[in-house]
Amino acid sequence: MLTNTIRLFSGPIGDACDVVAVLVRPAVDGAAFELPGDASALSAVDIQAFLTREKFTGDAGEIAALPTHADEGVRLLLFAGIGPALSPAIRKAAAAVARRARDHARLRVDVRGLDAGQVATFAESAQLASYRFTMKSEPKPIALEEISLLVDNPPTATETAAVETAAGQGSAVGDPGVERAVADAGVRATAVTVARDLANTPSGHKSPQSLADEATRIAAESGLEVRVWNERDLLDGGFGGIAGVGMGSAQPPRLIQLSYRPDGATRHVVLVGKGITFDSGGLSIKPADGMPLMKTDMSGGATVLAVLGALRRLRCPIAVTGLVAAAENMPSGSALRPGDVVHHFGGRTSEVLNTDAEGRLVLADAIAYAVAELAPDAIVDFATLTGAATLGLGKRHAAFYATDEALATELLAAATVAGENWWRMPLVDEYRFTLDSPIADLSNIGTDPHVSGGSIVAALYLREFAGAVPWAHLDMAGPARADRDEDDVTKGATGYAVRTLLQWLAGPPDVPAT
Repeated sequence: MLTNTIRLFSGPIGDACDVVAVLVRPAVDGAAFELPGDASALSAVDIQAFLTREKFTGDAGEIAALPTHADEGVRLLLFAGIGPALSPAIRKAAAAVARRARDHARLRVDVRGLDAGQVATFAESAQLASYRFTMKSEPKPIALEEISLLVDNPPTATETAAVETAAGQGSAVGDPGVERAVADAGVRATAVTVARDLANTPSGHKSPQSLADEATRIAAESGLEVRVWNERDLLDGGFGGIAGVGMGSAQPPRLIQLSYRPDGATRHVVLVGKGITFDSGGLSIKPADGMPLMKTDMSGGATVLAVLGALRRLRCPIAVTGLVAAAENMPSGSALRPGDVVHHFGGRTSEVLNTDAEGRLVLADAIAYAVAELAPDAIVDFATLTGAATLGLGKRHAAFYATDEALATELLAAATVAGENWWRMPLVDEYRFTLDSPIADLSNIGTDPHVSGGSIVAALYLREFAGAVPWAHLDMAGPARADRDEDDVTKGATGYAVRTLLQWLAGPPDVPAT
C-alpha cells in the first residue's frame, strides 16, 4: 500500500516540515556545490565544509544527513546526489531520500531546476520507495505522511485552491505542466501498488475468484467492461488449458476480461497475464523451499489488472483488453496428470509432460481466444514463466520476445523511459522441434535433452497460439520479485512491467531524457 501523499508547493522551504532535502549535482572541477540560497538559512553549519568533510560527491543516490538539533521545525537536512539528473539517477535519489526520511512525518524536497518530467519521475519513485505490505496484527505506525515538492513558479491567486491528484491532495502551482505530470505520476505509482498488493497477498487470502472480484471492483471504479468465465463456462467454451490446470484445486479457475474502449480509438491491444494464484507444481510437485514465493506466480495477471485500472485516468487513446488466465495449480485426486492431453480454445492440443509447466497452458487458451474473438492489432503477454529466464539474465532483467519489429521497438523504448530492464531474446526456430509430440499438436515442455534454453522453448510454445497477430511475450520470473529493497523497488512483489505498459499505452510523445 502507498503510505504517503505528494504535494506541490512554492517556498519557503523550511516551513511546517520535519525534514528538508536538497538535490545536489556533482561539483565541476573542484568547484563548490550549487545549493539554493535558502538552504544555508536552515543550519548554522557551513554546508560546503560539511559536504567536504562527508566526502560527498553528488553521485546518484548518495545522501549526506545533517541534523539541526532543533527542538521543533526542521530536524534533519538531507543533501541528495542526483548525478547527471537523468531519469535513472533521479529515481535513485528519490528512493534514497524517501527511505532516509521514513521515520519523520513531513518531508520537503527542493526540486527547483528540474523539468516537469523529472519532477514527476522524482514523485513517482519517492512514493514507490515508501511502499510497504504488512499483515501484522500490530503493524508499525506509518511515519512519513506527506512529501512536498518545492517547484519553480509561485502560484497565482487563482491557482492556490487545492486540487485532487491521484497521489492525494495537491496544491496547484504556477506551471500546469508540472501539476499534470505529478498527478499522472501518482496514477502510475498507485497502479504499481495495486499490482504489488495483489501479488504480495498470501495465497490463503486470494484465489481465482478473488482476482475476478478485484477485476469487477476495478471495472466499476474505472469505467471498464468486465466479463468472467467460471469453471463451467471454461469447460463449455473449450478452454481446456485453464480448466485443466485448475482441476486439482478446491478453488476453481477463472478467465477474466477487462475492456477499455475510449472514443475515437483506432488501435486495439490485448494484454494477457498469467494468474496462477499458487503454484505447487501440481503432481510434478516443486521442492518445499521453492513454494513460499509462489504466491507471486500471478504477477503477470496483477500487472494486467493494475494497468487496465489506470488507463482512463491517464487518458489512454488506445483500446485495450486485459485477459487474466487464473487458476491454482495443486496436487489432488482430480489434478491434471503427466501424460494427459488438454484441448485448448480453438482445438489445438497439448500433451502435458510436466504439470509444473502450467503457466503456458493457461496463457495458450487466452492468447488463442484473443486471436479468434477480439481482432487485436497486437497481443502482449506477461508471466513469471520460467526459472530458466533467470539463469542467464539474473533477477533484474526480464526476457522479452517478439514476432514483430515495430512492436518490439515500441515496447523496448517504453521500458527504457519507465526504468525497467527488458532484454530482447531470440525466438530460435531450430529449437521448435523439441515441442513435437507423438500424440498431440505440442508438448508443454521440450523433449530433447540436448536443447536447453527453457525460456526460449516456452516462448516458442506460446508463439504457436498467436498466429499472424503481432505478439510479444515477457518472461518476468526474475524481476517480478525482489529479495531486498533497491532504489524504488521494495522487497517482495515489484509490480513489474506496469510502468512500461502505461508509458507505452498512455505516455506522452515527448518523454523526459533517460
